[in-house]
Amino acid sequence: MHIPDGFLSPQTYLPAYAPAAGLWWLAARRLRRTLDADTLPWLAAATALAFVLMMLALPLPGGSTVHAAGIALLAVNFGVWTAFLAVSLVLAMQALLFGAGGVTALAVNALAMGFLGSIAAWLAWRGLRIVNEALALFLAGWVSVVVPALVIAIILGIQPLIAHDAAGRPLFFPFGLSITLPAVMLPHILVGLGEGLLTWLGTTTLKRLQARHAA
Repeated sequence: MHIPDGFLSPQTYLPAYAPAAGLWWLAARRLRRTLDADTLPWLAAATALAFVLMMLALPLPGGSTVHAAGIALLAVNFGVWTAFLAVSLVLAMQALLFGAGGVTALAVNALAMGFLGSIAAWLAWRGLRIVNEALALFLAGWVSVVVPALVIAIILGIQPLIAHDAAGRPLFFPFGLSITLPAVMLPHILVGLGEGLLTWLGTTTLKRLQARHAA
């Protein structure tokens, strides 16, 4: 799901750093008020799992990658703002240390995956848990992959319209929406099924371990 360096025009990635920076600041303020010593080890474990899952990425023709992410697991159990920071940290470490994703695309990746993915997961879980908790967790995992994938597919697909030379040749990512939407969305719709199972199993396991630890 990562967008690497060189695929986005400056007209895209530079403005993205403004909202990302503001949201990072807000999230950090909230985290300072809410994070406690009991929550920190569980958050660290979930973030480490997200890091591993995002490293196991396969490239897609649409200019992105497909992988599980653990976004919904973080959002459901620790909240949207904490999940946003955790996913952003994972993305930054992968870009800086391993070249996965990109530094220029960091803000776009963080907004799509960490922020919108977390919000979509949390809303799906909150809206459906009164009906069935397992279904709510599964759908939270699914939308946490599909929503960011849709955003990234659109952002990639409009690059030829945003940045091109006088002859109309794309200066950065060369493929339009007719390619990026199916190429990015179809694999992530399937990966979302696995993400849904991961969110359900991960959350039930986490709750069981937390209850055992509290006892």
